[in-house]
Amino acid sequence: MLKPLCLDHDVSWKERYRLPVMHTSLARAVSTRGLVISNHTGTSQLYAWDIPTGYLHQLTQHQLGVSSGIISSNGRYVYFLDDSHGNEIGHYVCLPFEGGVTEDITPHLPPYSSQSFYTSFAGNMLGFTIANQDGFHSYTMPITLDGTPAELQLLYTAKNLCYGPILSYSGEIAIIATTEQSGSLNYCLYAFHTADGSFLNKLSDGPTHSIRVYSCSGVKSDPRVLVATNRSGVLRPFLWHVGTGERIDLQIDELIGEVIPLDWSNDGSQILLCQIHAAKHQLYCYHIPEHTLSTLPSLGGTYTGAYFGPDNNVFTHWQDSTHAPRLIALSTMSESVQCTVLPYRDGPANQKLHSVQFPSSDGQVIQGWLGIPAGTGPFPTIIETHGGPATVVTDRFSPDSQTWLDHGFVYLSINYRGSTTFGKAFEQQIWGNLGYWEVEDMVAARAWLVQSEIAHPQKIILVGGSYGGYLTLQALGRYPDKWAGGIAALAITDWTILYEDCADTIKEYVTALFGATPTQKPNQYAASSPITYAHNVRAPVLIIQGRNDSRCPARAIQQYEAKLKELNTPITVHWFEAGHGLRSVEQSIMFRERMLCFTYAVLNDITEVSISDINQHARGNTDSPC
Repeated sequence: MLKPLCLDHDVSWKERYRLPVMHTSLARAVSTRGLVISNHTGTSQLYAWDIPTGYLHQLTQHQLGVSSGIISSNGRYVYFLDDSHGNEIGHYVCLPFEGGVTEDITPHLPPYSSQSFYTSFAGNMLGFTIANQDGFHSYTMPITLDGTPAELQLLYTAKNLCYGPILSYSGEIAIIATTEQSGSLNYCLYAFHTADGSFLNKLSDGPTHSIRVYSCSGVKSDPRVLVATNRSGVLRPFLWHVGTGERIDLQIDELIGEVIPLDWSNDGSQILLCQIHAAKHQLYCYHIPEHTLSTLPSLGGTYTGAYFGPDNNVFTHWQDSTHAPRLIALSTMSESVQCTVLPYRDGPANQKLHSVQFPSSDGQVIQGWLGIPAGTGPFPTIIETHGGPATVVTDRFSPDSQTWLDHGFVYLSINYRGSTTFGKAFEQQIWGNLGYWEVEDMVAARAWLVQSEIAHPQKIILVGGSYGGYLTLQALGRYPDKWAGGIAALAITDWTILYEDCADTIKEYVTALFGATPTQKPNQYAASSPITYAHNVRAPVLIIQGRNDSRCPARAIQQYEAKLKELNTPITVHWFEAGHGLRSVEQSIMFRERMLCFTYAVLNDITEVSISDINQHARGNTDSPC
């Protein structure tokens, strides 16, 4: 049974969205300086972080917010991609750690998209890769003694996906990960001398396996590079001597599941590892000289952005379904959590999500995170699919899940085929045939919930954002009789139009996912597109979309909306003036209100429930307005 819907300003579910979210990083060579990205003012901005005192000095006041940034290894400068329209297309700029005026470091280049930017440990070299209609271009840029960027140097160009360059201690060597050999999403590594751009070495496990590069050693004379490969079927780290080609495997056979390298200590003696098995995290320190493994203190839940901090501690953002994210210090010398590094604020009480498993249509076991509200089922239910697809949902804090639970919904988030950390075969099964196995897993989730008498079969709503929004629309069309409605944010409706309109970084990612362009495989692009199945859709649809989205552009949404209206299928599209994601806290709350109103209207067979009506009703009545 649905609980009363209240959208007043101070209701508890909104307070969870107003809890500050932070991302932090340290200047590798200066332990007193760091960078914080925080939305505590309502939009995400960059802050210079004085680590000994904890003082944060705001560096940016971007109207739409700044969602990512990099601090130089020597702590002198901060860099970010300045995109005035929130579309992730612009120029890299720098500003001093102390604050000041931003400076465009690539003024002579046209606006570009980019998802990789690195600095050398010594702070004397920058490396980044940009994309345009001609392909991917990897650059290095020396930094003079006074901090001035020197002449931009083109190191590598390719039509296929690439990222990097990862730089050695003083920037003499640059390493680029590229899909040139495979033409898919499997990477190999190329190493170059930055002085003259000459080729140094290559690291590959063949076109059917992928190698990822993480960091070079922070020791000036150490030529080793921290990398990982999936040739065993799961991701495993090792060290690569970039000059000789020697591979040094880490002795971690006792760890099951994927093992992801997170950081390398500045003295080169330890590697920070994260084991992920069944979507659960555990951190370890690997001691290179002794080839031994030590387990860090565990709180359960999820660890993100972990790195070596001062005083032999590991700094990590920790969270679980009942605790909002916070930056904590884990001791590498004892079995205790040392302290909370930056202040945080607790919000309303939260309900724990539990890991569940169920079989899909072919017997493949699918993992998910389930929350069940108080009361007797079966309940109205939300099935949510994450974005990516190459990501994974772990035991993490989610205002979205808690909002649904507060209102009497079962909440299930699934790690469908294509999700990471369940092995190479699981992740790559969707390649070339997007939207088939993922939807099979969604239908299997529904069947399991109904058979377990958890979900009411006529009251199941699909929810997803980005690739998850795509899967929502794909499932509504492929299995139209199984869903009461669908909510898609930042969605994909037509892969061919997306290919034509998206940023160049995304264009090649799409080509790699499909194994071809739309011209080469038009039938597959059509089969994977929700607009192909628009005539089947019966359930009402809500779409929330950014007009300046360069990942999931607007034109395809407009055509999907027109198609459903032509077929007299209920559809509502709410637009916002930004790109792929909401950088404003209050805007996030506003769209969550729209989702709740839509869901209550759908499940009670009401044409429309307005926010003003609900607020007025909630102030004077404790019953459901629906």
